[in-house]
Amino acid sequence: MQDAGCEAVVKNFDVTVIGNVGIDTNVYFHGAEVDFGREANFTENLDYVGQAGGYASRGYAQLGKRTAFIGYVGDDFSGRFIRDELARDGVDTTAVFIDPAGTSRSINFMYRDGRRKNFYDGKSHMQLQPDRVICRSVLAQARLAHFNIPNWARLLLPIARELGVTIACDLQDVVTLHDGYREDFIDYADIVFFSAANQPDPKPLIEELLKWKPALIVVSGMGAAGCALGTRAGIRTFGPVTMDAPVIDTNGAGDGLAVGFLSSYVLDGYSLEDSVRRGQIAARYTCTQKASSSLLITGEIMRHYFER
Repeated sequence: MQDAGCEAVVKNFDVTVIGNVGIDTNVYFHGAEVDFGREANFTENLDYVGQAGGYASRGYAQLGKRTAFIGYVGDDFSGRFIRDELARDGVDTTAVFIDPAGTSRSINFMYRDGRRKNFYDGKSHMQLQPDRVICRSVLAQARLAHFNIPNWARLLLPIARELGVTIACDLQDVVTLHDGYREDFIDYADIVFFSAANQPDPKPLIEELLKWKPALIVVSGMGAAGCALGTRAGIRTFGPVTMDAPVIDTNGAGDGLAVGFLSSYVLDGYSLEDSVRRGQIAARYTCTQKASSSLLITGEIMRHYFER
């Protein structure tokens, strides 16, 4: 792999994750629903490192992949805690910059069946301008660039394309593809993921993506209904995987699907079908963890479920 006509760049990383990281506060209801007619409700409130960039970068690291992260934290207690947690996982933080507005936050209202309602504060992500020189040096060392979709991340897409890195973009909970925000990410992607949470059937959206870019690989998480895979060969659906442990928290499930698929298909050379299954295993395992991105699936646990 050549870097813009220069000497071959040593690939010190398997993957560079580009996205938002922050502190998530999960609010667990003791009852089936919250009573908004009362001022006070008793809940269990738990904080942890979350958001797409947090789950993805820690997910790759737990699978033993050499991982770098490009993102922002605040110069505050939460930002320092996140840096320490990523460093403990062995994630390279050379390109973790400072957001002057502070560290991103999410509040997740958690229902007893694992569903959530998310309230997201992305701080300055619409205005931030990452240091392209530092980001280029980190991207050049990776085989795979896993993009989430903070606004500033689109500025790094042309760099990743120029470097010849495989580009995967998680479009998250898409309502419509032509919304003006996601189009850059689709244009540059080799592989895209999206949640079907807003789609009664993901197939029309997958067909639209493949018409847009016929060589694209499309993976759609369908929650409890399973997963869909779209390629130029057609669209296939896969039923959900089962585990003995119950679903208690769906935060990070989509990130688990992407990490499990990409680590298998791009980095380890598994077939598309096996990679989908491994992605589903990672996603389902994520749902067994309560308010945690530090106990994601490991290679050993993945082998246990994949080979059984």
